[in-house]
Amino acid sequence: MKWSLKELNQASIEPISFNETLDLSSDLKELRPDLIDVKPVKVDGLFSVDELGVLGYYKVSCDLVLPSTRSFEPVEITLNFDVTEHYLSHHQPDMSEFENTDVVIILEDDILDLNKVIEDNILLQIPMQVLSAKEASSDQPLPNGDDWDVLTEDSKRENRTQTIDPRFAKLKDFFSEE
Repeated sequence: MKWSLKELNQASIEPISFNETLDLSSDLKELRPDLIDVKPVKVDGLFSVDELGVLGYYKVSCDLVLPSTRSFEPVEITLNFDVTEHYLSHHQPDMSEFENTDVVIILEDDILDLNKVIEDNILLQIPMQVLSAKEASSDQPLPNGDDWDVLTEDSKRENRTQTIDPRFAKLKDFFSEE
């Protein structure tokens, strides 16, 4: 779905609302080759015009299948998130009215391609660590082998506090309270 900024600006009285189901599977797999499957993406949103430009607000939900970051087994994750972005023409990129926290997109050709916007936001929402339910449970032992172990952040913190580097052992008494 594409809109021109001129078309969106003409709708200044009534917001343009939409409810779409997008098939972004091939584009997302091209952008992120480790994606195993992408179910149809549901997008419900609107565009409104204010003194700053065009404001887009969307609710996005989709199901993705990714490899586990630990075992490479397929894991299905569900993403539900909101997107709020401002769109400006490249002819008038005055950013002085916006807050530092506002997301402002300057459109090079004054065409808003909803598919590209949603693809980018889906890629931003994919978590860094994807684990199956079995792997996420705390009673599941972590993999290990000869001379290597997988450590969690918590176990790394515990390990740091328990062991003292022998090179610094003499320094522990240097700042004694006496």
